[in-house]
This record gives sequence, C-alpha cells and structure tokens, in this order.
Amino acid sequence: MKKTTVSLILGSGGARGLTHIGIIRWLEENNYEIKSISGCSMGALVGGFYAAGKLDAYVEWLSSLNTLDMLKLVDLQGSSGLMKGEKLMKKLQELVGEQNIEELDIKFTAVATDINEEKEIWMNSGSLLKAIRASISLPMFFTPYRYKGRLLIDGGILNPVPIAPTFHDETDLTIAVNLGATEKGSLALKEKKRDEALLTKVKEYVVGMALPKASEESDNMYNIANKSFDSMQSTIARVKLAAYPPDIEVKVPRDLCGTLDFDKLEELIEYGYALCKESFEKEVLKREVL
Repeated sequence: MKKTTVSLILGSGGARGLTHIGIIRWLEENNYEIKSISGCSMGALVGGFYAAGKLDAYVEWLSSLNTLDMLKLVDLQGSSGLMKGEKLMKKLQELVGEQNIEELDIKFTAVATDINEEKEIWMNSGSLLKAIRASISLPMFFTPYRYKGRLLIDGGILNPVPIAPTFHDETDLTIAVNLGATEKGSLALKEKKRDEALLTKVKEYVVGMALPKASEESDNMYNIANKSFDSMQSTIARVKLAAYPPDIEVKVPRDLCGTLDFDKLEELIEYGYALCKESFEKEVLKREVL
C-alpha cells in the first residue's frame, strides 16, 4: 500500500515537546511517511533527531536519566541565561554524531530567532547540532547562541508553529503540532508515582527558585515568566495557523505539564500517540459530515 506523505510541523513548548515523539510513532504505525520536518525549540530537537534516524537513541537516553544525571547536565552561566548548554550539547553529539542537515534523508528546517534583527532564521543546511542548539535557546534558561555572526534565541519567540518552511513541499498532507493550545481536550495525562521531593530539588537547583506544578496558582518570578511566555506563544500560534491552516492540527494543551517536566517522558509520549489518533479520527468524521 502506498504511504501518505507528510510535511510535519513540530512546535515549541518545553517538555510538552515530548508529545511529538508519540505523534511521530502513531504516524509511522499508520502508513504515513514523514518527508519533511519544520520545527523550533523542542520541535527542532525531536524533529532533528528523527530526521537523523536517532530518535530512539534520544528516548532511551532520556528515559535512563536519574536525579544525579540531571544535575550533571547543569552548567550555570550567569547573566545571559541560566545554562550555557555545553554539557547537554556534548551529550547530544554523542547520540547523533556530526551530521549536516542537507545530508539527511528527510528535509529538515530548524527555526531560530535573530534577537538583534528581530526576525526568523531558517536553518536548513550545515551542522544539525548547531541548528538545534540555536533553536532551543529559550530565554532565561539557555544563553543565546552565536552562529555566523548572528545572536540566536528560541525560534518560538516569533514563530512557535513554523509552517512556512513547508509551503513548497510536494507532500500529501501538512500536519502541525501546536503545543500552545488553550483547549483542554478530552484526554488526560497519565500520572505515575515518582520521587517528587528529589525531582523538585533538581528543578529548584536549575532555576534557583520554587517550581510549582503548571496547574497550581503562584506568583513567583519563574511562574509569571513562564506563563507570560506561554501566553505570547499561544497567541502567535493562533494567528499563524489562522493565516496558513494546515490540513490537520494536533492541539496539545499548554497546561499539560511544566516546562521542565522531562521526567514525565513516558506519559507524554503516550499522550502524544493517543492525541494524534484522536485528531485524525476527528478529521475523518468532519470530512464525512461535509
């Protein structure tokens, strides 16, 4: 059976981006072939590893991390961002190796933001890892990344669901994953027992302040900044998607989990898988009605 070809847009949203993995798995298992990926922030990381054929290695590594491993990845920087990101990138290089984007089997674009020129930068050639590092440079967490004379930060600042790089793709479907949806949806994130005390200490160490659950009301500095960033991205995403609607939009609620809840890997992958299935079923029903 001929596979349906897909241009996949993977949005930004911190740990919510782990749902991208479940979405990719559902597409693979249901006769869809991903021919093109455009991503920013976590979407660029997950999409880049998938395009390089190393997504399973990334998932295996992330699932093996314990509290001490997380602390070892922290390299505090100072004024321009909490972390330099060098330790993280060194580990990612061990997993994916040195690969150039133009040599990948899947077309790939990572979107970053030039903070000085106030414009999007599409990275579709050169080092895959450098493109990922630029795209994940979330203000307050990572220091900006200097690349080819530009000072780059997270692509989600200007375009959290970067659909434009796929405009000229010759694929059957364009699927956009929006990690900033305001709708709650019908699915719930499965919760598993974990050592919350240890995990909270790690997160407090990383950000230097209490890190409450996304559903809790709090006025600490981190939570205010995080909610402000989510609100900004959600608004921009709605405008972009209204102007350039994809064939299918997979809507991940922005309050699904916290920005740093990477310890919920398994639950978030399962959620993404189930949500993708539900999104396609809804689209089929909608077309049948029309």
